[in-house]
Amino acid sequence: MTTISVPAISDEGGLQAYLRAIRVFPILPVEEEYMLSRRFSEHGDIEAAHKLVTSHLRLVAKIAMGYRHYGLPVADLISEGNVGLMRAVKKFDPERGFRLSTYAMWWIKAAINEYILNSWSMVKIGTVAAQKKLFFNLRRAKAALGRYEEGDLAPSEVAQIAKDLGVPEHEVVTMNRRLARPDATLNAPVGEEGGMERIELLVDSRPNQEEEMTSRQENDLGKRLIADAMSSLSEREAEIIRLRRLQSEPMTLEDIGRSYGISRERVRQIENRAFDKLSRAIREAAGRLGHDAPEVALFTP
Repeated sequence: MTTISVPAISDEGGLQAYLRAIRVFPILPVEEEYMLSRRFSEHGDIEAAHKLVTSHLRLVAKIAMGYRHYGLPVADLISEGNVGLMRAVKKFDPERGFRLSTYAMWWIKAAINEYILNSWSMVKIGTVAAQKKLFFNLRRAKAALGRYEEGDLAPSEVAQIAKDLGVPEHEVVTMNRRLARPDATLNAPVGEEGGMERIELLVDSRPNQEEEMTSRQENDLGKRLIADAMSSLSEREAEIIRLRRLQSEPMTLEDIGRSYGISRERVRQIENRAFDKLSRAIREAAGRLGHDAPEVALFTP
């Protein structure tokens, strides 16, 4: 994949010139994408891989823009996302039945997330799963509480966010202060010449047809992984998982215990064992596809 050449963000033209440059690459129809993927996976056709990569550069830019509030150069975010895209093209199996964009999103986001975490290491952002979750979801959690301004959070807000994200309250306070930055006007000039305003770098946040289709395909992939993994459970384990994890209003341990004639503690044991089996099955299936398992997003205790 190192021989594939893609447009780069230059000092002369900047981000806008790059975005104009990648628009010339067409979005591939399903049939052409499938044939190009076959050509590359079976014959190592670099030209086919190049077409697959360049047709998804706009997807990388779109995803990278969503991470710009971390204070890192958008050009670097896009470059890292492009690396993730190339890895996705290299590992993509067209016989799995879903689009490259669905598969590539996992690799693009993973590459950008890793770059952000490495870049923030100077302030010792934690690397455990809970701290990563806090780092990437704090702003969204604050927005859910209607808190958009910077500054220290109220004790009630800290407590709610800590509960929602499953982290200690002091970590919420610390992370919020690390991420705090003074607001910048959208009319501030950018670039050495100052001929462009910051607002010109913002992209339209309204979903387009490609984005909606990609999101739908990603959801379908997650559902398929779950459905396949559920077959690894016994009938009783599968039913308890459905009642406890896959309903908007989970049934209580006591109610399930009464229906099966077993104790509340026994139901809890079966649920935990079934969840462990399900998680392993999903991780193994996701590993065969080349990306991280989505069980954290799809299953909540």
